[in-house]
Amino acid sequence: MNKKILKSSIGFLVLLICINAQANQDKKILTYDEIIKIHRISGPELSPDGKMVVFDAAKYSFETNKGSNQMWIVPLAGGEAREVPGMEKGDQKPKWSPDGTKLSFISERTGSAQIFIVDASSFKDPIQITNIQTGVDDYKWSPKSDYIIFHSQIFPECPDMECNAKRLKGEEEKKVSAIVSDTLLYRHWNFWKAGKANHLFSIRLSDSKLTDLTPGTKWVPFGPFQGSEQYCISPDGKSVVFSKKTGNTEAWDTNDDIYSISIEGGAEEQLTTAKGSDTDPSFSPGGKYISYISMKRPGFESDQKVLTLINTTNKEHTSLTKGLDGDVDEYAWTADEKIIYFTSEARGRKGLYKVSISDNKIIKMYQNGVCSGMNISPDSNFLVFLYENSMRPKEIYRFDLKKNNPVRLTRLNEETMSAIEMNPLEDFDFRASGGEMVHGFLLKPPFFDKNKKYPMIYIIHGGPQGANRDEFHYRWNMQMFASRGYVVAAVNFHGSSGYGQKFEDSITYDWGGKPYRDLMKGIEHLTNTYTFINADRIGAAGASYGGYMINWMAGHTERFKCLVTHSGVYNLASMYGATEELWFPEYEYRGTPWTNPSHYREMSPSTYAANFKTPTLVIHSQKDFRVPVEQGMEFFTALQRQGVPSRFIYFPDESHFVAKPNNAAFWYQQVLDWMDKYLK
Repeated sequence: MNKKILKSSIGFLVLLICINAQANQDKKILTYDEIIKIHRISGPELSPDGKMVVFDAAKYSFETNKGSNQMWIVPLAGGEAREVPGMEKGDQKPKWSPDGTKLSFISERTGSAQIFIVDASSFKDPIQITNIQTGVDDYKWSPKSDYIIFHSQIFPECPDMECNAKRLKGEEEKKVSAIVSDTLLYRHWNFWKAGKANHLFSIRLSDSKLTDLTPGTKWVPFGPFQGSEQYCISPDGKSVVFSKKTGNTEAWDTNDDIYSISIEGGAEEQLTTAKGSDTDPSFSPGGKYISYISMKRPGFESDQKVLTLINTTNKEHTSLTKGLDGDVDEYAWTADEKIIYFTSEARGRKGLYKVSISDNKIIKMYQNGVCSGMNISPDSNFLVFLYENSMRPKEIYRFDLKKNNPVRLTRLNEETMSAIEMNPLEDFDFRASGGEMVHGFLLKPPFFDKNKKYPMIYIIHGGPQGANRDEFHYRWNMQMFASRGYVVAAVNFHGSSGYGQKFEDSITYDWGGKPYRDLMKGIEHLTNTYTFINADRIGAAGASYGGYMINWMAGHTERFKCLVTHSGVYNLASMYGATEELWFPEYEYRGTPWTNPSHYREMSPSTYAANFKTPTLVIHSQKDFRVPVEQGMEFFTALQRQGVPSRFIYFPDESHFVAKPNNAAFWYQQVLDWMDKYLK
């Protein structure tokens, strides 16, 4: 009897092994055709009763060559996510009214982006709230559900919306294409300002009264990637607090301050006066505090982000997270005003933390993958946030604050991702040339065989004060690089974020120094440690600062069989003259090309052009105003003139990031083909 049971058990085990092997064989590698199927989830908003989450999910199409958003809703208690009924494709940024009776969203159904509201129970008969000809970018409700504040890019000299409408029409019909600028920062990242500025508005829902809260030429919010996190409304609904650039030196200064104004307009009150950057203001639920994120050093965009409080009674300022030695990214108050939950990065992962208001005690709660889009429940018992890692795009999770466990709420991408063969990122550490430990990630190719030798692609991140992370990146997806049979490695060299401020500071004035030595030490460590890496078949790729490092490597080493540089800095002096955010080079290189010319020459890859020998793919885009296209052209010219095998790919309609689906698919195809040509 026992022998029969044993034989049955062995047979069952063999069957399971066979089934599992067959399941793995049925899986496929990640391609851009699979990436295009993914729902790109963003903007989760928890309902005031804590029962539902509404969110955006964009899908991209080769046919339309762009993304299209759809609004979804999922219950907190569990159940299937579903599209919000009655909504049109393209409707986005859903938000609940604080009283829970309405759901608002932005829609272009009437021609331009406007705010609509709909009954939160039936989702029927949407009502248009705004009719601003320049459109709405983002918005927030007042706590009493009687006002909405929003920002729009308008012509600041116009006294009313009728004037703005005429200016818009005139711009469309004019025969002269010239753009005239009398000041710097005339263009930013990927757009020309052309006489416009973001303004903050309030609209009273009872009578549609519209008030421009920030008249003048200042941008509120300032940056192209800033939104409604840069303004908030007091719990009593009477005042609006926002961040704004101070002074007239915005092209070479990082000084943002926090201001307050009546929700009906009037004189501003300046709440912060430090010379660094103060942003992301928020009222505590009872109005006792105004919190904000502060960076102390003027001109430095990557200083430690410290969560700071203003006592609204005595106006005292208190730094809460100075002892963290890390950045506060997003944060949320508990209802009793005793704790703030926040996200922070460490070793390539963004986790959940909390800080006590009474004693500044910081506790790490969850550190895995990348967490973002955080909401807190009305009873402060759980968080709702987006979670992703290298094998899984963003989905929505609920996090029980008593049990410290995440529960997945959405599975929009389960069918697509379950069919893909992937491996998790593996951590490694090595001692760099200066004696400090440096961290990195290793990714094995799909269907990995430990007995084989694999070529390797070395990914170099941008920033430079950024990091390679355990995330599902759409533009530099490590799984995509691994998909054709490559080991992928990524080192978070000196200057990377998530390893303490001293480590992050160390890249300043040393772009081609410690980071380069770290990367070369990393290659040595990897090839000595992992026998499955073919040490003679290694290529490297990077973008922005990562592109700079590729360009630098081209003049300093022949270790790599091939290189790929995307939007890479090549000539520091000409880069300074054509970029827009001048505070960046002036801080990183300690001056301008005329005040510190020797350093600009020393750290410029162009200085070492005579050493170029490695086959290099150069990629750049016309609408990249951060690292202008001439940088790529200059590098390609130097390569071609010296007979170095090279190719230049130019995107006339892309910016610092390649975003259009057909262009993105072409980008991956060209980059991986280049690697195949020289590494296989």
